[in-house]
Amino acid sequence: MLYRPLGSLSVSVLALGGHEYLANGSSRGFNEDHGDATKAGYIGKGYGERQRRETLQEAYRLGINFLDVTIDPEQEALGRNLRDDPPPHDVFVHTRPQGMGYGYDPYNARMAQYDELRAEAERILQLLQRERIDVLNVPFLQPALDNDPDYLDKIGENVARLRDAGLIGRAGCDTFSSEGTYLRQIESGHFDSIAINFNFADAGAVENVLPAAAERGMGVVTREAFLKGALFRMGGEAGIVDRDALARAALKWNLSHRHVTSVLVGAADASQLRNAASILDHLPLSAEDERLLDQLRATDTCRSTKASKDGRFFSSR
Repeated sequence: MLYRPLGSLSVSVLALGGHEYLANGSSRGFNEDHGDATKAGYIGKGYGERQRRETLQEAYRLGINFLDVTIDPEQEALGRNLRDDPPPHDVFVHTRPQGMGYGYDPYNARMAQYDELRAEAERILQLLQRERIDVLNVPFLQPALDNDPDYLDKIGENVARLRDAGLIGRAGCDTFSSEGTYLRQIESGHFDSIAINFNFADAGAVENVLPAAAERGMGVVTREAFLKGALFRMGGEAGIVDRDALARAALKWNLSHRHVTSVLVGAADASQLRNAASILDHLPLSAEDERLLDQLRATDTCRSTKASKDGRFFSSR
């Protein structure tokens, strides 16, 4: 395993995502009852069972020490799994508040209220059965900044108070708004890292966002390397049947960008995670990797995806 710095942490370049998957390959919770799954108190049955425990054990064997979880049942399952099957090395958890970020709360107002954000951090820690959240991801949209000129400063104060209280170690920022919102988050100086969608069809961050984060010494945690499964649909369109090779090429593309600290890997089982980790045997993109990516870029699905993603990401210009 390779490790890169995120603040004072040394985290694995591959992070295990917390999603568990339905038989059709879509993520649980979000694709069962999205409205409830993103709220605090959502209960999902069957998380953290045998297949997930085996995947976690494989992650530990591979040297992965960075774990991401989002919705409540993922947080609860990770806490239970860490308690029942303790990892052989320190692990760091990256997670976010429920029902407060993105478009789940008007103007993301609740995150700007310290008492509310503190109560949510304490609730998450109970689910995780941990004393501190290693990286709390704070995801807010541009309307929060437009609605309240002091919003960023309020978030910064809340983050500092949570650190002083020992409830979090570090804070990350995140948005789905645009490049401009990310740059304002980065320039505020309140955060240790960013979390961002990043893949060969959604690469707008290369131009300004990743360099700006690196200039401030911030970590960069990337997600959606597989485009929520669209990678494999593109592969089918291009006549590529080797899904493992597609996954490896997508992950290598991510880590070929020097500003990327860690890429979140969605793995349904241990074999998928082993395939992901095999890229470390030869991390540079090979000629075959480049050929596969060129085939994907030539598909109608990739071209339309790129146009849509670029349009949204650069909308603030």
